[in-house]
Amino acid sequence: MIAAMKRREFITLLSGTVAAWPLAARAQQPERMRRIGVLMGGAGRDPIEHARLAAFLDGLRQLGWTDGRNVRIDTRWPAGEADRRTDAAELVGLAPDVILASASASVAALQQASRSAPIVFANVIDPVGAGFVASLAQPGGNATGFTAFEYGISGKWLELLKEIAPHMTRAAVLRDPALAAGIGQFAAIQSNASSSAVELSAIDTRDVGEIERAVVAFARKPNGGLVVTASASALIHRHQIIALATRLRLPNVYPFRYYPLNGGLASYGPDQIDQYKRAASYVDRILKGEKPGDLPVQQPTKYELVINLKTAKALGLDVPTTVLARADEVIE
Repeated sequence: MIAAMKRREFITLLSGTVAAWPLAARAQQPERMRRIGVLMGGAGRDPIEHARLAAFLDGLRQLGWTDGRNVRIDTRWPAGEADRRTDAAELVGLAPDVILASASASVAALQQASRSAPIVFANVIDPVGAGFVASLAQPGGNATGFTAFEYGISGKWLELLKEIAPHMTRAAVLRDPALAAGIGQFAAIQSNASSSAVELSAIDTRDVGEIERAVVAFARKPNGGLVVTASASALIHRHQIIALATRLRLPNVYPFRYYPLNGGLASYGPDQIDQYKRAASYVDRILKGEKPGDLPVQQPTKYELVINLKTAKALGLDVPTTVLARADEVIE
């Protein structure tokens, strides 16, 4: 009888062990590899684009996503509009779980390729006006993300420049007229021009040769200044623009800190790198099942003022102490 009981106990134990094998096997299976597409705003040679991507990847790692371990990341660096459309179509064709889009041109290309592929954007101006989302609070559709800034901030660039260079009565505004954002930024600057007693001239940023010709012609008259609005073309040509403003001794102001870091006079705008790190949080939420259309578009929470005193000295300007006191960073 004892032997029979031991035999029954052994059979029961063996049955339980066999039944547990499928559960153990399932537990040991690796988690499904997810796929993220990334469409950057420009060619891969630009260190600013690399810094943006690095911030995004760092944000993903902090949330538990590592390229090659539990996620595959396919990145494209378009050299121009034709490349951007091709790269967007290729990324959509890979059927990723979500795509990061850097700047407005990338979002436009991706939505032209697909209205269903989930998109998280960063550094986009006026996504509602561009037709990327229905509203900031309820984007709907397949895209959401992080805006660069509101148009109203553009008017503050002219105010800042006038504060630094009070003798200025004329300002050349470099903007991309092919973009809704270029038109919107210029309109906001125009609204401040009359109260600042400044006459504006618009210059197209898409062709570097045209920029030089137009700015040189503008600088022939005295008391001029230069306002550079946010656009991919201004980013690409930033070194030439900064060198031109310095050579012609034009006080100059920009939307992002990388301009004064590269020799520009001043900038006022949000921390762009932080936007890309924050974009990782929305990618994480979409990978975990949320829909882009249900995630509200986020706006910058902090703006930073950067002043380059070395450039101010080269231009013969004394930056007021009131401006220096407000600056988040002063380059000496």
